[in-house]
Amino acid sequence: MMLRRRDVIRSLGFAAALPLLSFGGGSPARAAARIQRLVTPGGIEAWFVQDSTVPLVAMEYAFAGGAAQDPADKPGLSNMAADLLDEGAGDLDANAFHGRLERRAIQMSFGTARDFFRGSLRLLKEDRDEAFDLLRLALTEPRFDTEAVERIRSQIVSGLRRESTTPSALVNRAFWQLAYPDHPYGRPAGGTLESVPTITQADLHGYRRRTLSRDQLKIAVVGDIDADTLGRLIDRAFGALPARTDLVAVADVAPTAPPKRLKVALDVPQTVVMFGAPAPKRSDPDFMTAYIINHILGGGGLSSRLYHEVREKRGLVYSISESMIWMSHSSMLVGSTATRADRAEETIEALSREIRRMGDAGPTQTELDEAKSYLKGSQMLALDSSAKIAAVLAQYQLDNLGIDYIERRNGLIDAVTLEGAQGVARRLWGQGLLTVEVGRTTEATAQSTAPVAPPAPVKN
Repeated sequence: MMLRRRDVIRSLGFAAALPLLSFGGGSPARAAARIQRLVTPGGIEAWFVQDSTVPLVAMEYAFAGGAAQDPADKPGLSNMAADLLDEGAGDLDANAFHGRLERRAIQMSFGTARDFFRGSLRLLKEDRDEAFDLLRLALTEPRFDTEAVERIRSQIVSGLRRESTTPSALVNRAFWQLAYPDHPYGRPAGGTLESVPTITQADLHGYRRRTLSRDQLKIAVVGDIDADTLGRLIDRAFGALPARTDLVAVADVAPTAPPKRLKVALDVPQTVVMFGAPAPKRSDPDFMTAYIINHILGGGGLSSRLYHEVREKRGLVYSISESMIWMSHSSMLVGSTATRADRAEETIEALSREIRRMGDAGPTQTELDEAKSYLKGSQMLALDSSAKIAAVLAQYQLDNLGIDYIERRNGLIDAVTLEGAQGVARRLWGQGLLTVEVGRTTEATAQSTAPVAPPAPVKN
């Protein structure tokens, strides 16, 4: 079966894109100074960077109302809607719609996160009218035909069946349920084997009408297009959407307080572990300090404390990482690793000990200085394409950081002091961990590693 362009894009993830234009002749920092706040004739706001290095345009956009808007008995609704928006719209069925995209090499994708429904569009400058017309159809006139709905439903259910025996999927689902047991954040965004079969075409149309609206829409565009043309095209694509959302209120929530540990039995050779703790929200004054501490502890790859102590020093794992995940109503520090089943307990003890050490004493001055230097340089080096810059600008809007945040970011990093870092480290890691592991039970592990008795001699 031939793999369609859309399927290739999805296999690479939401942020994947063709290698688009970099800011030739200018650094990302200089590009940041060229960010414009554009307001269209229809009153829709966008952040915009015009660059004619190559004739390409990248757009990222997001609507408030992601998986947290799924009904409690129908998790996976927003995910299924994202999979179906480009499966036919207006008078175009799925094949005709994809044919129009492929003839012009237009890349259109949709995805859902906990708080936002997101989309991206990549196009050649000469195809901008057709690309924005197709986006308008997908957003305002999706067909949700029976054939497409059942085909996509079958694909989702097949994936969920595979995940039911996949350690990494099981540990992720169990961790978020442990952290947020009575909140939408604890529900699986991709749905369940019980919920996905119950999602109807009426549910899909209802979700689209409730969430895809103009009042909480964030847009970022980078590429070879002028402001007047872009304003006209944005109005064409988004102007017919409802003026206001009809969202269900989602409460602010604190994750389950650590320490707490959950074991999920699965007979596999490796035990997979997820661990974490509550973190400051994106609007918290301590966010940047926590972000730097996270980098030192587990976010810095081969240079992180956890990698050095658990992997290099003790050889317990192949890799270990930890990151901050912030949402509109909560925030978490989340890490993961995997190890041999018979070394799972030792691994958890080692990473817990190292995290306690960070909570007790915080980072050293050298660690802090090196992390600050890395984080200032790596951000600029990462903004090397129009697609990446558009994604970052969209995220800054979602986080309410201001159009000048790229210019202010290094100053915020420099302002973090050792004393402040030590205090925030105690706040982050002083209470212990939430830990979930998926693997063999202690009894099964003991049996699998017990010495095997030699065979009895054969009597002649």
